[in-house]
Amino acid sequence: MAGRKSEDTRVRAPDDSQGETSHWDILLPIFSLILVIITFPISVWYCIKIVKEYEKAVIFHLGRIIPDCPKGPGLLWVLPFVDHFIKVDMRTISFDVPTQDVLTRDAVTVCVDAVVYYRITDAVAMVSNIIHADMSTRLLAQTSLRNALGARSLTEIISEREVIAQSLQVTLDEATEPWGIQVERVEIKDVGLPPQLQRVMAAEAEATREAKAKVIAAEGEVNASRALYEAASVLGTAPAALQLRYLQTLSSIASEKNSTIIFPLPMELMHNFWKKPAA
Repeated sequence: MAGRKSEDTRVRAPDDSQGETSHWDILLPIFSLILVIITFPISVWYCIKIVKEYEKAVIFHLGRIIPDCPKGPGLLWVLPFVDHFIKVDMRTISFDVPTQDVLTRDAVTVCVDAVVYYRITDAVAMVSNIIHADMSTRLLAQTSLRNALGARSLTEIISEREVIAQSLQVTLDEATEPWGIQVERVEIKDVGLPPQLQRVMAAEAEATREAKAKVIAAEGEVNASRALYEAASVLGTAPAALQLRYLQTLSSIASEKNSTIIFPLPMELMHNFWKKPAA
């Protein structure tokens, strides 16, 4: 804010030197006032100005900014042919930064567009220090956006959009401070990639998802194998539990219609038949 204060002092410096006035500085206001009195009440419509709540008025008296500017809101008295009246809108203004092709640090061309929000904080500085403040702010936003994105890689632009927007907001605010303009917010709306690069990134993302799916499936097989091993160990210690498991399996199969059931024959029953008779 130190720069802004010094700028305001520089703008209002001519007011301090108004002690040296010429004869015209006295005669012209008197002549204008006489003209207003002669043409009264028609001249009143040209002398009274209305400043709205969201506006400020900068008045030049014989080419010099009058003290205590800006004025308003309310009614103001202006002398014809002597005072020049300029109204400044103090509300927040937004504009779209046109889409432009930017070459990133890793030699990739991307299409980027953004939106900028700003407002005028010092009407006197805006009127005195810059011509076409809106157009100048737009051009500055375009060049600053191109420079900010050109110094970063494609991965940084995609993953750090908020950081880039904040950095761009600070850069624009510092540049527009002498103009009496404060940049409140910058948002990067879209980052467009070339079609070929989109296909490559889509294929890379699909391959990454397939690799993760295979790893998850493999981990599931390992966990299932461990569970089956533990179940087999428990059932191996109790033959009756194994027979109950057989019965549960048969019960679940029999619940379905049009099914053929094959009863397994326990191997223990055939053990006696396999033994050879003693000599």
